[in-house]
Amino acid sequence: MPFAARSFQYRLDSTTGVALLTLNRPERLNALTFEVYAELRDGFRALDVEPGVRAIVITGNGRAFCSGGDVEDIIGALFARDQEGLLEFTRLTCDLILAIRRCRRPVVAALNGTVAGAGAVIAAACDVRIAAETAKIAFLFSKVGLSGADMGSAWLLPRIVGLGLATEMLMTGDFITAERALAIGLYNRVVPVDRVLAEATEFATRLANGPSFALGITKDALDREATMDLASALEAEAQAQAACMLDPNFKEAYEAFRAKREPKFQ
Repeated sequence: MPFAARSFQYRLDSTTGVALLTLNRPERLNALTFEVYAELRDGFRALDVEPGVRAIVITGNGRAFCSGGDVEDIIGALFARDQEGLLEFTRLTCDLILAIRRCRRPVVAALNGTVAGAGAVIAAACDVRIAAETAKIAFLFSKVGLSGADMGSAWLLPRIVGLGLATEMLMTGDFITAERALAIGLYNRVVPVDRVLAEATEFATRLANGPSFALGITKDALDREATMDLASALEAEAQAQAACMLDPNFKEAYEAFRAKREPKFQ
């Protein structure tokens, strides 16, 4: 195991290379504590460099994926902090999102139930979201007097659903159904609740069988090119593709094509 964690379960399928992270506070709808934030951040940082991991699935135990910050363990405690103490916490939450986005392994969210607040941002930070029919979602921050722009939501959400819909969701904090989330592109797939983890794992396995170096380059490009002009983006992609052509997986794909077999990527 590449890291120690008490706040969630970790399992690696050594055959497929798919790591499963399961938030494990079902009695609190998998609400986040200071400890959970820190351990998830450290977990994604560790999985980024773990040789046996080729893809990651994150899900929740019970009827919720994640209901956001724990009202008792976090919200109440924040009133005792000064400005520096509050900033220490908000930076911790942002560091978790950065760790997910900088992780070169594909990250698939298996949204088994309610997705709210910080849980919604974690889901948005994942590369793909496969949701249960019961997985309603809300970016709740404005409901509690906070900015809807929290943990990178104002960067992530418009890039997924567009500025107009993101503005509505972040300003109202209202829940939308899984069906609606699918229709606007926030969810990639919606499946029966008893199929959500299997579907997410199957998709992660498909990505795990792909060319890891090239997929990591793709994920990085999707983030970096958001702030580039076209000429800069073209140059970045030219350099990245040239690097991929030196990777053994490019030759393997060619040899597999000539031999009329499936490639076996490293």
